[in-house]
Amino acid sequence: MNGHSNLLNLILWMPMLGVLAILLIPKTKENWIRYTALFNTIITFALTIVLYMKFDPTVPGMQQYFNVFHPWISQFNINYSLGVDGISLPMIVLTSLLFSLCILCSWTISKSVKGYFALFLFLQSSVFGVFMSLDFFLFYVYWEVMLIPMFFLIGIWGGENREYAAVKFFLYTFFGSVLMLVGMVALYFVSADNPDIGTNTFDILAMSGGKFTDLSLRLFGMDISFSKFFFVMMFIGFAIKVPVFPFHTWLPHAHVQAPTAISVILAGVLLKMGTYGFLRIAFPIFPQASVHFADCIAWLGLINVVYGALCAMAQTDVKKLIAYSSVSHMGFVMLGLAAMTVQGMNGAVLQMFNHGTSTAMMFLLVGILYERSHHRWIVRPDGTKGFGGLYTQLPKYSIVFIIAMFASMGLPGLSGFISEALIFLGIYEKYTTITVLALFGLLIGAAYLLWMFKRMFFGEVIEECKSYTDMNAREIFYMSPLIVAVVVFGIYPTPILDVMKVSVGNLVSLLAKFN
Repeated sequence: MNGHSNLLNLILWMPMLGVLAILLIPKTKENWIRYTALFNTIITFALTIVLYMKFDPTVPGMQQYFNVFHPWISQFNINYSLGVDGISLPMIVLTSLLFSLCILCSWTISKSVKGYFALFLFLQSSVFGVFMSLDFFLFYVYWEVMLIPMFFLIGIWGGENREYAAVKFFLYTFFGSVLMLVGMVALYFVSADNPDIGTNTFDILAMSGGKFTDLSLRLFGMDISFSKFFFVMMFIGFAIKVPVFPFHTWLPHAHVQAPTAISVILAGVLLKMGTYGFLRIAFPIFPQASVHFADCIAWLGLINVVYGALCAMAQTDVKKLIAYSSVSHMGFVMLGLAAMTVQGMNGAVLQMFNHGTSTAMMFLLVGILYERSHHRWIVRPDGTKGFGGLYTQLPKYSIVFIIAMFASMGLPGLSGFISEALIFLGIYEKYTTITVLALFGLLIGAAYLLWMFKRMFFGEVIEECKSYTDMNAREIFYMSPLIVAVVVFGIYPTPILDVMKVSVGNLVSLLAKFN
């Protein structure tokens, strides 16, 4: 493909144009604001589909046709550098899809409508920046800027304890970012001494390939491996976002207190930024350290799977249950990354996408129910049922809930199954014991989801539920693309796997050199 495209620039800055348009609309024109945000996200989604259609899955690495490069702060060799490959493309498409659906989900927001939708589009642009950046400094800027709209979206439009949840989310993520900053600065200064680089740079691609393997670092009077030390720093920074045990405690609070659309984005997109950081930065720059710590990553992934599932089983708040299920499912992604095999890492990237659609469905469904009930109790603190007989009262809602639940459970024929199957295929030979133990996580996952469904949907319709109405046209409309995604990619995952396989294969080959 000859020439050059500004498509990445358009996708990245389109939401910011929406922010400017919303700021110019009088705050009294609330429907104008809603439709402007919706129109903007639909255009952005259409642009990402064009990107997908033009993407050549046979080309390894970043596709030069889409690359964007402009000097930014030349004195320090900091550049505005964007690119896309088979790992980032599925995340870009997923981001644009979920943000457009979340605008429809947020249609009933009545508090500070102008501020909400402006911050929401600002958040979308920041997330795109993380997935597109090829300059570590630019990556870090977007990684940090993303905290601003999230902090306010949780802190202003969240639940009763929203301020606590917003502050905890901010502090946890900021702590990880500080560690990442130290690693980024260290890489900048040592890159000039590397004969393959020869200059101080933040270029992620230039630093990749294990170029810092033989460096040592003098710290506290001891000589330690540069790559292993800073891999751990990067790992903690990204692990907090995933979140990996024991850095997960911010997640349930943020989910429970966040408005529905923000919970969807948090689970569907923001958690993936952590695992994307491993794939784009930690593993390619420090492949030897990645291989060295693979066993630790695998065991942490297993803890996530089992611990998250057990915590989910103990919940009586349906939104908190789904939040802990996200911890468990992201553990499978960590297992796939630890395998460092073609099947395992393909399964991990596919699980990142599939979890984004299935967990988005679950959180959207909880939001629909909350709008009718104004509570989320499976079992109330006094021991009485919060819901009962919903299948009789809300048949359309129940069918969609069943599809989302089985997709989350990993039922064959739905999207969760194929990604988890690839992960198990990838890790079995290397981590047989961990594979067997992780299967218990799947079993517990089925147990807590079916327990939740039994309590909420079966039995007699309790008095409170008799006033609930079934899904309306708007709700069916924004759930439909996700239903299609979990069914189609469960039966035919090739459109995603074909896009990622070359890029994932390159990363696996790099890691294999140090294995």
